[in-house]
Amino acid sequence: MHNALLSRCAQLSGLAAEVDGLDEIDAAPGLAARMRTLLCQVVAADLGGEVATRLVSACSDRLTARVIDLCAARHRLPPVAWCWLALGSEGRHEQTFVTDQDNGLVFSAADAREADALRALFLPFAQEVNRRLADCGYALCSGGIMAGNPVWCLSLDEWRERFIEWVRVPDPQALLNASIFFDLRPLHGQLSLGEELRSLVLALTADTPSFLHLMGANALQAEAPLNFRGDIAVAGEGTLDLKKFGSRIFVDAARIFALARGIRAVHTADRLRAAGVQDGAAWLDVAAANTAFSLLMRLRLIDQLAGGDGQTLRPAALNEMDRALLRAALHQARRLQQRIRMDYSL
Repeated sequence: MHNALLSRCAQLSGLAAEVDGLDEIDAAPGLAARMRTLLCQVVAADLGGEVATRLVSACSDRLTARVIDLCAARHRLPPVAWCWLALGSEGRHEQTFVTDQDNGLVFSAADAREADALRALFLPFAQEVNRRLADCGYALCSGGIMAGNPVWCLSLDEWRERFIEWVRVPDPQALLNASIFFDLRPLHGQLSLGEELRSLVLALTADTPSFLHLMGANALQAEAPLNFRGDIAVAGEGTLDLKKFGSRIFVDAARIFALARGIRAVHTADRLRAAGVQDGAAWLDVAAANTAFSLLMRLRLIDQLAGGDGQTLRPAALNEMDRALLRAALHQARRLQQRIRMDYSL
């Protein structure tokens, strides 16, 4: 198994080189399919959830960057700074095999009039990137959160206004957007432009505790599924939503901790580690929390490899050891939620 894993990792490295050398956009879907097959084989070889999702995300980044470059060469883009933004799980380096696109575009513009003119030039390019990525297996976002949507193809000032509006006048939609857009990561183009936007977000949230309080209340809507005996609580069909009542609890908590402390990291495990360092880890066993999160992501990936959606899990179908580990992971999720309750008096 060890030799087989090393062989497949070597093949992945070779595929990455092929991606970098790709010069025909129509060849991208075939290359993406080969990469996905290899990734499935590598992940199936007992990789931990954190390592596996980082690997899946790194391969996605590589392919996306090449698709962006090939599409950019097919369009007459204006000579201004721009940056492709990865959002949601892609932004956090936590992609699984069942995922859709969450992305945006930021560009430099002197004023609103110039922003409108530049947007008209960027949109055909961004829309082609979205279509080409869909051809490569990254489904179009059903909610339209993509760079090819004029709503998310914005100048730096327009993005700034959007974030200020969400933070200063929060409503349910703003809180939903926070779970996607506040995990932004510059992926390709002039990365400093995306980093400037990230700095703005951190400055806004750190100075607005009332918004973080609402985020905290929202994060507690899906409580860790444990009954009064501390055992796993399942729905009537004996199933558990492993994303909503599992991994998302860690993601939401880590996001709140990071935004409250001005932590630039976007990956959930990195956010928890950084928060633990800042607070002296007195309130959290960081290693235990990250091990729990990694386990939940691993279970989601295994379900996807078996043809599932990576969300619906039947705990009774797990072996005794995996059930015990799942129960322990959910207790870690409960500890994170208890910390949110303490921080924001919820």
